Amino acid sequence: MLRTLRHRYQSLSFHFCAVALLSFLLAIALSLHLPLAVKALDLRDLLRIIPSAIQIIQLSNLSDQDEVALGQSIDQQIKTQVRISRNPRANQLVKDLGQLLVRSSDRPDIPYTFQVVEDRNLNAFATMGGFVYINTGTIAAADNIAQLASVIAHEIGHISGKHALEQMRQMAIARGIATVAGVQDDRLVNIGVQLALRLPRSREAEFDADRRGVFNLARAGMAPQAMPAFMQKLERGDGGTPDFLRTHPATGDRINALNEIIRQNSLSGTVGLNDREYQQEWRRL
Repeated sequence: MLRTLRHRYQSLSFHFCAVALLSFLLAIALSLHLPLAVKALDLRDLLRIIPSAIQIIQLSNLSDQDEVALGQSIDQQIKTQVRISRNPRANQLVKDLGQLLVRSSDRPDIPYTFQVVEDRNLNAFATMGGFVYINTGTIAAADNIAQLASVIAHEIGHISGKHALEQMRQMAIARGIATVAGVQDDRLVNIGVQLALRLPRSREAEFDADRRGVFNLARAGMAPQAMPAFMQKLERGDGGTPDFLRTHPATGDRINALNEIIRQNSLSGTVGLNDREYQQEWRRL
C-alpha cells in the first residue's frame, strides 16, 4: 500500500508540475498578445496553444546571426521576382551611401547588403538581416545625394527597428504556424518575401523608420531636411505617390512629423545638396 501511495503521489506531483509549466507558458503567450480569448481553458486547450507560444518566443528573440541567415534566404527568393541592376556605378553609389549611413545608424553591428533593382518605378524596400533594395527609378527621381540617402536611411531604420521581424511574428500567429524547422523554413521565408515586396508597414513602423532615418542622416553629416523634401517632392509629382510612400500614415503627416523632429532637435547637415552634379549624372538612369 505504501508503494501504491508513493506512486500516486509521484503521479500527482508530475501532473501538478506539468500544469504549472503549462500555466506559465500560457501566461507568456498571453503577454505576447496571442489572439486567444481569456477564458477557462482545459488541459487540451493548453496543449494546443503551447507550440504557438514557443514559436512566438523564438521569433521575438531571434539572434542577429539567425536574423541574417533568414534575411539571406528571403533575399534569394526576392531575386527570383525582381531584376537586380548590373549597372556597376549605380550599385556602387547605393552601396557607398548605405555603408556611410550604417556606421552612424542605430544598428551598425550586422552586415548590410545594398542592391539596386532595375525598375523605373519609384520604390525602395528592405528585409531583415540588413538587406536593402533601391529601384533605379528612385535614384533618377532624387534631386541630390542627400535625398537618395534619405530613402536608404529610412530603409535602414526599418532594419534597426526590426519591423519586419515583428510583422512576421504577427503573421505567423495569424496563420497558426506553430513550429518551424529553423530560420530557413519555407513558410517563414515566404512571409518575409510578402512583407518585403507586397505588404505595407504599420503606422508606427513608418514613423519609427522616419525618425531613425532622419537622425541617421544628421549623424552622418548629410542634410536631414532632404528626407521631408524628397517626400514632399514625390507627393506632389505628376506620377502619383510611389509605392514606398503609399502607406499608412499619410505622407503629409510624415512630412510634418519629420519637420518637427528636425526643428525640435536642431538637426543640421549640408553634405549631399549639389543638385546640378547629381542630376547631370543620374537623371536619365
